[in-house]
Amino acid sequence: MNLDDTIVAIATPPGRGGIGVVRIAGAEARSIAAPMLHLKHDLEPGRAAFGELVEPCGAGAPARLEAGSGSEAEEKSQQAGAPAPHTHTHSQTHSQRIDEVVVTYFAAPHSYTTDDIIEISAHGSPVVLRQVVELALARGARLAEPGEFTMRAFLNGRIDLTQAEAVRDLIESQTLYQAKVAAQQLEGALSRRLQPIKQKLIELIALLEAGIDFAEDDVAVLPAQQVIAHISALRTPLEQLAASFAYGKLVLEGLTLAIVGRPNVGKSSLFNRLVESDRAIVTATPGTTRDLVTETVALAGIPVKLVDTAGIRRAMDEAEGIGIRKSMEALADADLVLVVLDSSEPAGAEDFQLLELVAQRTAILVENKSDKTRSQFRVPGSQLQRVRVSALTGEGIPELRAEILRHAGGEFEGTGETGFLTNARHQGLVRDSLAGLDAAVTAVRGNVPHEMVLLDLYSALRPLDEITGFTTNDDILNLIFSRFCIGK
Repeated sequence: MNLDDTIVAIATPPGRGGIGVVRIAGAEARSIAAPMLHLKHDLEPGRAAFGELVEPCGAGAPARLEAGSGSEAEEKSQQAGAPAPHTHTHSQTHSQRIDEVVVTYFAAPHSYTTDDIIEISAHGSPVVLRQVVELALARGARLAEPGEFTMRAFLNGRIDLTQAEAVRDLIESQTLYQAKVAAQQLEGALSRRLQPIKQKLIELIALLEAGIDFAEDDVAVLPAQQVIAHISALRTPLEQLAASFAYGKLVLEGLTLAIVGRPNVGKSSLFNRLVESDRAIVTATPGTTRDLVTETVALAGIPVKLVDTAGIRRAMDEAEGIGIRKSMEALADADLVLVVLDSSEPAGAEDFQLLELVAQRTAILVENKSDKTRSQFRVPGSQLQRVRVSALTGEGIPELRAEILRHAGGEFEGTGETGFLTNARHQGLVRDSLAGLDAAVTAVRGNVPHEMVLLDLYSALRPLDEITGFTTNDDILNLIFSRFCIGK
């Protein structure tokens, strides 16, 4: 792609809506937009102007109106004894109105891409928005490639690579907390956290380089123990950052939670209580649920996909058998399992069989129907964390939510830490950097010359550069930006 081209794309989602936005970016943005607009006022940087979207009927179509439009404005001016308002025209003044629009002008370099940008906000009709794009293409613009606006922002130094990826995460946010985390990344939280680590690593490299290159000038060679101490100081914050990925991945992707148990222990009632809606059918008849019922809720800002399953027992008919097989599949696929038991009666053989199935899984034992009994419920041999609840009254539900978050790693939330890892690519690069530091320590302890130690330190630096975008390659760029929509 030619980054000097002026590009155009619809920047709002496909479909109909109250407002639709077409974005034009590049050196020719103003001249391309002018013939399709009748504006009340001249465009000013950072200001919106109201006007009309028109389809020019010739090269001399008006580009702007000072006040009013067409003969109506002239008639009013003549009635007032004033000269007709001036319009920017050439040889023709005929054009056909399409829509009323609000036009915003962002002047270079103070724009998203650092180019001149014109954003035309029209009514959200796909026909109107496509026509705006067609008019821009006819005037010499090029249709933007997927993610090209954000790629230009990156290549022009407006944002770094972590911020570019945060744009995508912000667009795809399902919860407010996800949006806040993405906004922190967009503000450069991860880059700011990495920058001191990188700076110390660069300083260590400079010390070793100086000891090698200027030995004849009596520049001291850094002792081995000091080199190891410097590397240890770098490892600690990098290891903390790598450990944050477990929670960051959870925030970004959420988790799947399966609710399992034998029939009539209150799984669907518990599901409805967690969803805070009567989403699943609840009756006193065992085996009511025959298929999987799913709903996504937010727990402390983390999207949790809840799956209500059919009661696990010996099937009474073919339909129930299919439902039980699906329950087993849901149990296998879930990140976390809630094993629901009826605490108002002793645990039976089916309960123990189910506990054996989840013995190697991350699971919580939910003792339901606590409103029916106050006696201690016993399940011999189970080491699972237990929570007593009543899906009927809501007793114990807050404690269950807290336990779900604790098992999922949500205890990280609330620490005030920003700039944690939410991206698998970042996690892999941090691990690569740590591996480079480990190799450097091994080399120093083996009395390897500093020239070879430097190779390991550079190997530790390059992955950090790839996170912030200072050194990258086309494969990484294409992978990141191809996941954007056309208008972003």
